[in-house]
Amino acid sequence: MAKSRLHELSELGQSVWIDFLSRQLLQSGELARMMEEDAVVGITSNPTIFQKAISEGNAYDEQFREVLAEEDDSKEVFLKLAVEDVKNACDLLRPVWDGGNGQDGYVSIEVDPNLAFDTDGTIAEAQRLHELVDKPNCFVKIPGTKDGLPAIEEMIARGRNINVTLIFSLQRYAEVVEAYLRGLERLVENGGDPTHVASVASFFVSRVDTEADKRLDEAGAPKELKGKLAVANAKLAYQRYKELFSGERWEKLAAKGATRQRCLWASTSTKNPAYRDVLYVEELIGPETVNTMPEETIEAFQDHGEVVLTLERDVDEAKRVFEQIAEAGVDYDDVVVTLEQEGVQKFSDSFAELLDGIEAKRGELVSA
Repeated sequence: MAKSRLHELSELGQSVWIDFLSRQLLQSGELARMMEEDAVVGITSNPTIFQKAISEGNAYDEQFREVLAEEDDSKEVFLKLAVEDVKNACDLLRPVWDGGNGQDGYVSIEVDPNLAFDTDGTIAEAQRLHELVDKPNCFVKIPGTKDGLPAIEEMIARGRNINVTLIFSLQRYAEVVEAYLRGLERLVENGGDPTHVASVASFFVSRVDTEADKRLDEAGAPKELKGKLAVANAKLAYQRYKELFSGERWEKLAAKGATRQRCLWASTSTKNPAYRDVLYVEELIGPETVNTMPEETIEAFQDHGEVVLTLERDVDEAKRVFEQIAEAGVDYDDVVVTLEQEGVQKFSDSFAELLDGIEAKRGELVSA
């Protein structure tokens, strides 16, 4: 088989994960095909993705009926369905995990987004999800909110794999890394083995431009500034990654077998049709990173993506973009705070829609 563009991407050190999980994907053999042809080595999921999967078709109907016979609570019904998918996906990706020393082969499941500002609730749910799935290549997603940070540290200290989601700002990213490092230090101090503890820091990309571009338009800023902040933000985050995972503190942990918390580029489909449809893949190619893509972005990149190391190109220009954005009157700090709040709200809304969909499906199956 000819080497695809996404295989070339992985050869440069960037892992390709997909941003969708469904029973149809698992049962049809499509995931196995994507692992072979699209270099896919991981999966993320969120309430929106599960809501879409469960509402379409009848792949879940048989298990739905079984679960409804013993469970009334819609969230518990959802968890039984979702955990089944995550377990099966973990099994399919297990050879990747085994063969790469735990670098890839992960499947993510998310804590209830309504717990984003509840530290203790997040810890309890993250622990429960890990126990329900009970696979070494499962990631539990915790949002990188202020209240999420202590939960991230605690779960890492317990030796659990965590995907930190909804990161928008450079400041919050540094705090997420600090939570990871403190968690590892506690784990080691208590005699634990950090060798198989993994984490990624999911930096959301396209949404940054969506919000910044809107404000640049309102400020009457030069059109050339639009579509620049998201990539600049990610490039500077990667520079922080290299700084934070070096030096004496990190070397002590690495000597014990700890691995770096890689940057994961999330929300990489292009929202603005005026921009190149593979913009947020092409501009963020670099080693020790993950790009998680929806299906249409994978297809577009396989068709016409350009594979060149770009993540450390034009870093000074990225810094200049921040200066120009500020000069134009757009407040970066307010942009990222707004995006975090909106991100949590969107996931909460999707979760509510998901539970409503389960109730609707219950009605269909009962009346059928």
